[in-house]
Amino acid sequence: MTPEPAHRPAPDSPSAPAAPTAPTAPAGAGTFAITGAHVVPIEGEPFDGTVLVREGHINALGADLEVPEDLPVIDADGAWLLPGFVDAHVHLGVDEEGEGWAGDDTNEMTDPVMAAARAIDAVNPLDIGFDDAIIGGVTAVNVNPGSGNPIGGLAVALRTHGRVVDEMVLRSPSGLKAALGENPKRVYGERKQTPSTRLGVALTIRQAFATAKAWSRKPAEERDADLVSEALTRVLEREIPWRQHAHRADDIATALRLAEEFGYRLVLDHGTESYLIADRVAAAGVPVLYGPLIVSRSKVEVRHRTPAAPGLLTAAGVEVSIITDHPVVPIEFLVHQAALAVKHGMAPADALRAITLHPARVLGLEDRIGSLTAGKEADLVLWEGDPLDVRHRTLRVWQGGREVMRRGADGEAVIAPR
Repeated sequence: MTPEPAHRPAPDSPSAPAAPTAPTAPAGAGTFAITGAHVVPIEGEPFDGTVLVREGHINALGADLEVPEDLPVIDADGAWLLPGFVDAHVHLGVDEEGEGWAGDDTNEMTDPVMAAARAIDAVNPLDIGFDDAIIGGVTAVNVNPGSGNPIGGLAVALRTHGRVVDEMVLRSPSGLKAALGENPKRVYGERKQTPSTRLGVALTIRQAFATAKAWSRKPAEERDADLVSEALTRVLEREIPWRQHAHRADDIATALRLAEEFGYRLVLDHGTESYLIADRVAAAGVPVLYGPLIVSRSKVEVRHRTPAAPGLLTAAGVEVSIITDHPVVPIEFLVHQAALAVKHGMAPADALRAITLHPARVLGLEDRIGSLTAGKEADLVLWEGDPLDVRHRTLRVWQGGREVMRRGADGEAVIAPR
């Protein structure tokens, strides 16, 4: 694939001017053709050609497609067209930038077991990070509660553009967040209460699951109102995955052991030392959401962090996604982390899958987003050139076929009204 110029002018659309005017959704929005693009579908080989969009979904794509007369045409002029990126582990909207304590709703650390707490109830769509995500080509995210508790709460998968969080939901809940290791041990250890050790953290999780199993076995009419057991039962029944924060290899081994004991679908979040036991992770069929990568070794658990890990894990047969843990790494640098992984040995195609199709699969959304495939939703991003060349910027962004960002005549990104 040949790199494109670093500063291609934004291609015009016949239905809207290239001036710095916010994108709108006119009648028939979500139905158009993009021609003259270098298309990187993720599933399938890249090609130069056309993508047809009808009613917010990808209708067809190919090198020699004829464009029906009823479709407005956007000439990409050689720019690169990819699916929107997906970040499967962020705290967008619950850990608001520049708000201090008033905007920090990441952890409800008043009880070690907060399985029924929901991230969706704390997301502020006006957090500036959502705009940064769009400008960085990220069209979908998974907002997690934090990792201060052994069991932190229910995650939600969202689009990155919207006025009210309910209008942005792709899947709710999309998983149940839990944590092993240093974080819960420190939080509750400083209070001299359980859990204050690694064995106490694992015990807390096992006790909660044992209670939920007993609750779920009762006839429906005999169950008391127990939101915690209800949430944990969704994990036990494999309706949603168990999103396990773990850094050290010994904690990752504990995560695998607990998943085998209770039979749930495990996803490893962070997995800093997972490459040290990659064979065991691969044998268990457990995906790893690796990252953040562009951070210092700020605590003992991440002293073996390496940008080579995504490539090492992929080579071992582990399905890898790359995450920012925003605001730990600003979300617009998701693709920069993928580029860093390539620099340290990951194949470019694998790096792109790690920020598109793989995280979509973790979220149970691979039939809707994550690749350019006929029938999927039109989450599209037009880039100046190869996005793994960090000099290249986004030109235009669509979510579900609706344009949510374009570059104005001055080169500045303009976000559509929410």
